[in-house]
Amino acid sequence: MKTTHVKRAFKYRFYPTVAQAAELSRTFGCVRKVYNLALAARTEAWARQVRVNYNQTSAMLTDWKKTGELAYLNDVSSVPLQQALRHLQVAFTNFFAKRAKYPRFKSRKKSRRSAEYTASAFRFRGGKLTLAKMAEPLDIVWSRPLPQGAVPSSVSVSQDAAGRWYVSLLCEDPSVQPLPATDAAIGIDAGLDHLLTLSTGAKVSNPRHERRDRARLAKAQRRLARKAKGDGANRAKARLKVARVYARIADRRRDHLHKLTTRLVRENQTIVIEDLAVRNMVKNASLARAISDAAWSDFRGLLEYKAQWYGREVIAVDRWFPSSKLCSACGSLQQKMPLHVRTWTCDCGTTHDRDVNAAKNILAVGLTASVCGAGVRPQRKTPGGQSATKQKPLQREP
Repeated sequence: MKTTHVKRAFKYRFYPTVAQAAELSRTFGCVRKVYNLALAARTEAWARQVRVNYNQTSAMLTDWKKTGELAYLNDVSSVPLQQALRHLQVAFTNFFAKRAKYPRFKSRKKSRRSAEYTASAFRFRGGKLTLAKMAEPLDIVWSRPLPQGAVPSSVSVSQDAAGRWYVSLLCEDPSVQPLPATDAAIGIDAGLDHLLTLSTGAKVSNPRHERRDRARLAKAQRRLARKAKGDGANRAKARLKVARVYARIADRRRDHLHKLTTRLVRENQTIVIEDLAVRNMVKNASLARAISDAAWSDFRGLLEYKAQWYGREVIAVDRWFPSSKLCSACGSLQQKMPLHVRTWTCDCGTTHDRDVNAAKNILAVGLTASVCGAGVRPQRKTPGGQSATKQKPLQREP
């Protein structure tokens, strides 16, 4: 069996002292300032048809620290500032490769508060983590152990909107190895009444996490709306209560998706899903809230990286494939299939559950696409072009 070396982030909550919280808050602010300055400099240079790379922005950072206006950048560790420039370089690389949009400026109120420390800016000894510019180690809640003998290569510290502090340690995890191969394959149809419908006929209920806390969320938002706009303490407290409700919803949703995707990956060698355009689907005002709560994009992302870890295969079939209108027994195609129709009978006499039938068709066409050489993300040269499920089989050399 092939040995893999997977670097995995282990995230823990910690409780900083007053001094540590102040130091980290300063670091977050400086990271955001350096990122925005470098982005402005690169944008201005690009307008003059001049490219600026990471090395040039690093030299700019040295000059900025020498000015009186930005001298406070010297008060925090230089490593997170350099990492911010590297993150900006990655953002521009993705932009030029057409994998992402143009980088945006970081906002003090809306952007994620985080800082990354490389090995030269922290000390990890005896299970205690001490960051640069700090005299005491962080008070970390070790909710799960790190891999035996693991040495973090980098550490990321963040604070979420609910005020909770987290530290993420990137380590190599030798326990992540390909699972024994199996012949099991499954097709998955995503939905709202049921979160997932499997080709085996099993259905996974939709927990509807947001709906469960909708009354509590509405109450907290009404209280926030009554507070005067500004930086007052009362408004800040009300905003924090809203953020905590959102955090509770997100935590439960993430926990459920992690457990679900882990089970699917462990039990199946091949998993076939639909290549859903969730970003377009949430434009439907009637379904946007329910679709967002279902978190189909998060489900796919978790499924893909876990499959890669454990030697499984994920296949995404074309989003325009008529999985619901196609009879999985005889292959005949129905002309219409309104959403309110949940069961239907084909001319061949087979009665179908709409979602189970769709999952069976997704599995069948996904396995066919795999033989034809299609990958996880079906590629098209132009919108509406030939789908991955319609490609001719690859000609293999004898």
